[in-house]
Amino acid sequence: MAKQTAPTRTTAEPPDGSTCAAGTKPDSAVVRDALGVGIAVGLSGFAFGVTSAGSGLSLLQTCALSLLVFTGASQFALVGALAAGGNPYTAAAGAFFLGVRNAFYGLRLSQLLALPRAVRPLAAQWVIDETTAVTLPQPTRRAARLGFTVTGLTLYVLWNLTTLVGAMGAEALGDTEAWGLDAAGPAVFLALLAPMLKSTTERVTAALAVLLALGLLPVLPAGVPVLLSALAAPVVLFLVGRAKGDGTGRTGAGDTGATRAEGGR
Repeated sequence: MAKQTAPTRTTAEPPDGSTCAAGTKPDSAVVRDALGVGIAVGLSGFAFGVTSAGSGLSLLQTCALSLLVFTGASQFALVGALAAGGNPYTAAAGAFFLGVRNAFYGLRLSQLLALPRAVRPLAAQWVIDETTAVTLPQPTRRAARLGFTVTGLTLYVLWNLTTLVGAMGAEALGDTEAWGLDAAGPAVFLALLAPMLKSTTERVTAALAVLLALGLLPVLPAGVPVLLSALAAPVVLFLVGRAKGDGTGRTGAGDTGATRAEGGR
């Protein structure tokens, strides 16, 4: 008779006793990551509220931007351009084009989340940098939906609450430029983005984008340098592709013995 053996466990079991299939992620880990991003970025809505009020927007206008636009980079670009004396239409156009990136996020997230049609218009409001950053790495659709929902809800509520508090407290703070709060939002975003720059190509692209933005800042209207800094990505990709093509050509024309030696390792 065949010997009976206990089945070998190939997956780790959480402390609560529920099993986690291979390739999945515990809900608690997804929620933890989502809350971390949502709270960290949501609190910087205070900086936007103060900056917006300092640029001359009313309390109602400031809160409407956070409620309806809800994309921090575009909001900061708009009030920053207005504070620098830019034309309102130019400032709005710059903020709009900066927010177009969310449409490309939506193309990817719509396939990953596969939400019901009735929910999609509401979910579209939460398609931003932070929700995309949390959703895309998730291993399953369930984890992706959970990460998207928790990040979006946490960030939306906190961002709007802190925007209101910041706009109401702007007068008590006095000169907002002296506090440097306009840099809080970009600083938080950079802190979240930096760990994601793992390859040399990504780091070079980010560095070139910064150089373009800083170099064009003194000569172009407010908001435009940020848009043009996006040109760093196609430039770097073109150079990388060209370098790979040259390397392939040299390998083909060179000593084949070295190629065979490397292939035998």
